[in-house]
Amino acid sequence: MKSKGDFPAMNEKDPEGLKPDGTAYRVLIVDDSMFVAKQLSQILTSAGFEVVGTAADGQAGVEKFKELHPKVDLVTMDITMPRMDGVTALQQIMDFDKDARVVMISALGKNDLVKNSLMIGAKNYIVKPLDRQKVLERILHSLK
Repeated sequence: MKSKGDFPAMNEKDPEGLKPDGTAYRVLIVDDSMFVAKQLSQILTSAGFEVVGTAADGQAGVEKFKELHPKVDLVTMDITMPRMDGVTALQQIMDFDKDARVVMISALGKNDLVKNSLMIGAKNYIVKPLDRQKVLERILHSLK
């Protein structure tokens, strides 16, 4: 019988989602698409991040951020959502915590909204469809 030691881990590097102290970065996902939220969650947890909550619209996202604050390191925020769009939610989060790290999630063709979000205080943006490598690169860059 072979033991685990007979099969060295293929992925020897440390998970990207860990802080220098070894604890996981905590992420709040705000997206009205269950599919996108699940996809983001899988990408992040596979890299060692901890998803501390999800919200299906901007209003719920702001409420969840305030509830979890300061135990949220980063928020992913869809731009187009019902009840409250992502840009408005971003503004409210930045008004609540000027140091909040928010990465916008955008469909193609939303360049004006993305630019507006970056001016308000978003740290970065990711364009759908989601690419695992780009998601991790942009999120890690936003946490520096």
